[in-house]
Amino acid sequence: MKKILLVDDEESIHLLYREEFEEEGYEVHSSLRGTDALEKFKIISPDLVILDINMPDMNGIEVLRQMKEVNPKLPIILSTAYHEYKQDLGAWASDEYIVKSSDLSELKEAVHRYLAK
Repeated sequence: MKKILLVDDEESIHLLYREEFEEEGYEVHSSLRGTDALEKFKIISPDLVILDINMPDMNGIEVLRQMKEVNPKLPIILSTAYHEYKQDLGAWASDEYIVKSSDLSELKEAVHRYLAK
């Protein structure tokens, strides 16, 4: 079973994404904070990460950088409510940049594409 690590500081996002992706047969692990996500990342070795940018303890772009240093081939999808981070050079290290929406089709499509490899 493919493992997804979801990193977002919003509980509602965790509930929604967990339900959606577990229904599709993925094992979903989640973290509300960047520092916790880095610890879980080392323990579970996810197949894909869905990562928010704005979090209270650590910027998602810094989390992205640290994860890519350890595993450069790991697909990481930045999922944020803000368009403006797309111009941040740090965000370019992500494999996909998706603006959060109530319609999860773009996110689901990206997850399927990366985990089908």
